[in-house]
Amino acid sequence: MKKKYTLQTAPFIVPTDDGKLIKEHFGLASDGNAQVSIAHMVAPPGWSEPFQTPEFDEYTFIIKGKKQFIIDKETIVLEAGQSIKVEKHTQLQYSNPFEHPCEYIAICLPAFSIDTVNRED
Repeated sequence: MKKKYTLQTAPFIVPTDDGKLIKEHFGLASDGNAQVSIAHMVAPPGWSEPFQTPEFDEYTFIIKGKKQFIIDKETIVLEAGQSIKVEKHTQLQYSNPFEHPCEYIAICLPAFSIDTVNRED
């Protein structure tokens, strides 16, 4: 009988060069799932990404620390226990300009793809 669940015990660790830890539990890189991606992340102090306009909705839940979002030129800071949904086709930038790491969960619908995140140069 086929199992009706998938237990993820070895998430895909996405290679980065900015000190950010990304463990994708489900998604294109880990299990080929194009419908959703779920990743556990830790952003170090001083980390930031370029502005982007993703072709997917992104949900973020902060576990520890704080994370800064610039969404359509509005700055929002989330703290532990808070969450946000950013709709696809919205220009945004993620960063951690704070003195402590930020640990969080990110869920993308459809799944995160480097081809559809549309990062600016």
